[in-house]
Amino acid sequence: MRRRINLLREFSVPLIAGVAVSLIWANYAPEHYHHFLHDPFLGPLSFHFLANDIFMVFFFGIAAVEITQSFLPGGDLNPVKKAVNPLMATLGGVLGPALVYILLNYFIGSKELLRGWGIPTATDIAFAWLVARMIFGSNHPAISFLLLLAVADDGIGLAIIAIFYPNPTLPVEPLWLVLTLGGVLVSYGLRKLRAGSYWPYVLLGGGLSWAGLFNAHLHPALALAFVIPFLPHRKKEREHLFEEDIADRSTIARFEHEWKIIVDFGLLMFGLANAGVQFSRIGTPTWLVVSALLMGKTIGVFSLGIIAEKLGFPLPHKVRKKELFVVGIISGIGFTVALFVAGEAFIEPTLQGAAKMGAMLSFLSALVAIIAGRMMKIKKIH
Repeated sequence: MRRRINLLREFSVPLIAGVAVSLIWANYAPEHYHHFLHDPFLGPLSFHFLANDIFMVFFFGIAAVEITQSFLPGGDLNPVKKAVNPLMATLGGVLGPALVYILLNYFIGSKELLRGWGIPTATDIAFAWLVARMIFGSNHPAISFLLLLAVADDGIGLAIIAIFYPNPTLPVEPLWLVLTLGGVLVSYGLRKLRAGSYWPYVLLGGGLSWAGLFNAHLHPALALAFVIPFLPHRKKEREHLFEEDIADRSTIARFEHEWKIIVDFGLLMFGLANAGVQFSRIGTPTWLVVSALLMGKTIGVFSLGIIAEKLGFPLPHKVRKKELFVVGIISGIGFTVALFVAGEAFIEPTLQGAAKMGAMLSFLSALVAIIAGRMMKIKKIH
């Protein structure tokens, strides 16, 4: 049973199931689907609110764990020189698609569509990892490089939401961020007191952080990103990103171990809440997002990775130009976070639906990457 559960998680079956059900539902009974999302579901809270404003806090909390651990001694971003190349590639993976989107919008889009430039900046961590394993094998250094890139640019994606996509009907009220600062200070105090359970950090620090962001009219999915770095951790990492180390019983490792399975299966709820797009909504935003993800990510990741290498910050062992090029293609799978950003970038349903369809069609990057990997004769390392 445990093996079957792990297979479901590894191949992102809950997320795919949520996407499939929501697509069928939204196209077969759109009004019923709309009411399901936005009517009271749990007390006064809607299903959409629970998925995007509560569940996603833990989704990005897990991402924050990966980033925090990767900066520890022995982690994939330590020492700093080791981190420069993937972080430069991350920068390319953000700037490249944004610039391609803006350029294409100039020729085929409109002024109102310019707001969607942030949608193609994100990479879906789970699906990128899955496709990378298919192309490179299970132990190729390119996989760690890609995962670091994906986690980092999703963090940037959250910052883009907070800074560039505030709710236009609810202007930002920065004074409330005092509560978020209070959450950080509480987390720091708990760390000093050597609190061994992660619950005080999540409930007290995370609760204050969430309340501050929510009332400041910034997206509260960021809440745990300010808290997770304070969770007690061991002094040195011995495992690569996303590899479970059962010997690590630190607070941050327990949080990841106990919540990752909830997050993996909870993605069914996220898929239900965000992927219900009517096929009739396909339009210019769809092609802008798909093109920016496929072309912009590839160009940005590859070019900045090469520039970093020429500046004296080498690529990982066995990651050459052809592997870097394929990594760039894979990073064009925007999906989860791109769907999330699309929901914040556009309020008008037709534009939002078309942009979300572009995020889902970014799966084309996976097909292109598999073909490119075979043509370039990428050798798998198991």
